[in-house]
Amino acid sequence: MSNITRRSFLQRGAAAAAALTIVPGSVLGKSHGHIAPTDKLNIAGVGIGGMGNANLKNMEKTENIVALCDVDWKYAKPVFDRHPQAKKYWDYRKMYDEMGKSIDAVLVATADHTHAIISADALTMGKHVYCQKPLTHSVYESRLLTNLAKEYNVATQMGNQGSSDEGTDLVCE
Repeated sequence: MSNITRRSFLQRGAAAAAALTIVPGSVLGKSHGHIAPTDKLNIAGVGIGGMGNANLKNMEKTENIVALCDVDWKYAKPVFDRHPQAKKYWDYRKMYDEMGKSIDAVLVATADHTHAIISADALTMGKHVYCQKPLTHSVYESRLLTNLAKEYNVATQMGNQGSSDEGTDLVCE
């Protein structure tokens, strides 16, 4: 049995921990479908009844759904039931206040006229945003969101499933 001092044990442990942070993900199992919990985004969903439900089904396969918000809890019940660990809210502003530090990204699939303000509030918190169409109702809102995404260095995407369909491309051609 070797004599290991506390100092050498701590040094070796620190070196091993540091090595894990620079080892390629393929060594740790990413190439085999394993995703570490720390590699998952914490997602908040706002407007989770209709299209938000469909979007969350795709996100929940690879990400953590940590907060859910909808004004119609009866319509959103299936999503709430599917994510019992997620905190539930009526008002997205309260959700942002309480969960802001725990959220990495926000899904916005509310009524069309609220997309821009909910997205803008998320962007100013430094959160990535996936928003259903229409993203905005005016050029001003569109430019505002563009500038906020650039200022806060966050990724944004708008859901435009109908516009990205192969049939639409064929019609355009």
